Amino acid sequence: MQVPPPPVPKPAPSQARNPLHGLTLEAIVTALVAHYGWAGLGERIPLRCFISDPSLASSLKFLRKTPWARDKVEGLYLFMLRETRRAHARRPAPPPAPDRGA
Repeated sequence: MQVPPPPVPKPAPSQARNPLHGLTLEAIVTALVAHYGWAGLGERIPLRCFISDPSLASSLKFLRKTPWARDKVEGLYLFMLRETRRAHARRPAPPPAPDRGA
């Protein structure tokens, strides 16, 4: 009598808790520009592609070729997400609506 092999557990999703998973660099830069603006982005990460005649195309071209700069942009994006979540968590709940019933 043969013993059946033990069931193989399903592997856990390796990127389940990674907030960058599935995001393109374009989406990250676009979100940062929407949040900080080009000037604010250039202040936080002093790169020529953000300071001198900034554009999405030139920024993406530079960031795709420069891993250390991309790391800084991804780090700022994660910081922005944390700050946004903290701001929403601190916001007090709205007061209950007045009871207009019976």
